[in-house]
Amino acid sequence: MKIRKYAAIDIGSNAMRLLVHNIVETPGRPVQFFKNALVRVPVRLGEDSFGVGAITEANIDRVIKTLKAFLLLIEVGGVEKYRACATSALREAGNGPEIIERILRETGLEVELIDGQQEAAIIASTDLARLLEADASYLYVDVGGGSTEFTVFSGGKPVLSRSFQIGTVRLIKEWVAESEWEALQQWVTKAVKGLPKLSIIGSGGNINKLHKMSGRKVGQPLSFIWLNAQYHFLKSMSYEERISELGLNPDRADVILPATEIFLRTAKWSGVKKVHVPQIGLSDGIIRDLYFRAQNA
Repeated sequence: MKIRKYAAIDIGSNAMRLLVHNIVETPGRPVQFFKNALVRVPVRLGEDSFGVGAITEANIDRVIKTLKAFLLLIEVGGVEKYRACATSALREAGNGPEIIERILRETGLEVELIDGQQEAAIIASTDLARLLEADASYLYVDVGGGSTEFTVFSGGKPVLSRSFQIGTVRLIKEWVAESEWEALQQWVTKAVKGLPKLSIIGSGGNINKLHKMSGRKVGQPLSFIWLNAQYHFLKSMSYEERISELGLNPDRADVILPATEIFLRTAKWSGVKKVHVPQIGLSDGIIRDLYFRAQNA
C-alpha cells in the first residue's frame, strides 16, 4: 500500500479553500481518495469584482497572505502535488491578469483561471459517477458566489453543461438581472425535458450546510418540501439571528438564503422533488484530475 497527499487551492468569489486528500494506492484495488484537511478563508473577492470591476489592494493583500499560509500548510503537511484554480471573481476582475502575475512573483504559485465549462469538466472527473444510476438522470447544480454551474447527467455520463452568472454574492448585492433568471429557467426547462427519473445533485458549502442542519444521514436527500420550508424559516430571521440562534458563521449567514433560492427555483423549473448532497465539489475534482494526469504522464 502507498499513501500519497495531493491538494487543491480554490480561489472563489465568496471564499478561498485549501483541500488536502490522502490518496491510497493498494495493489489489485481501485485507488481511493479520502479528505484529510479543509481550510476555508472568507475573502469575498466577488464584492470587488462584480461591484467595481476590479479587486481592491486590501483584498489582493489578503489573497497573497492566504496563499502564503496555504503553501506553508502544504509544505509542512507533506503534500506531493497541488494545483490552484480561480473562478469567476478573478476571471471577471479587470486586474485579474495582473493579480495572477503578482501571486506568481510573490509566492511562486501558478494560478489557473478556469471558466464554467472547465469547472463542469473538472467536477465530472470526481467519483460522482459511482453515485449515478444508469437508468436515472441528474441535474448537477454547483452554487458559487459569482456563478452557478449546471451539468446534466444521463446514462451515467455528462451530456450538457452551462454556467450562469447567478451566484450568492451577486444576489445579496442585487447584481442579478431578471433576464438572467429567465435565461436560466428556459435552459433548465429545455435541458431536462423528457429525462427519466430526474433528481438534483447539489454542490457547494451552502447546500452542504443545509444538509447538516436538516439532521439527515449521509446519503439521504433533501426534499423540495423541506428546502422550501427552511427557506421561509431562514428568511423570517435577521442576519444577526441566523448567527446567534442558528450558530451560522457570519460569512455563511447571508449567502445561505440566496443559495437556497437557487436550488428551489431550479427544482421547481425542473419538476424535481429531491436534492442529493454527496459533498463533492470543484476542489475534489481538481485533486482527482491532477492525480490521474500524473499517472498518465
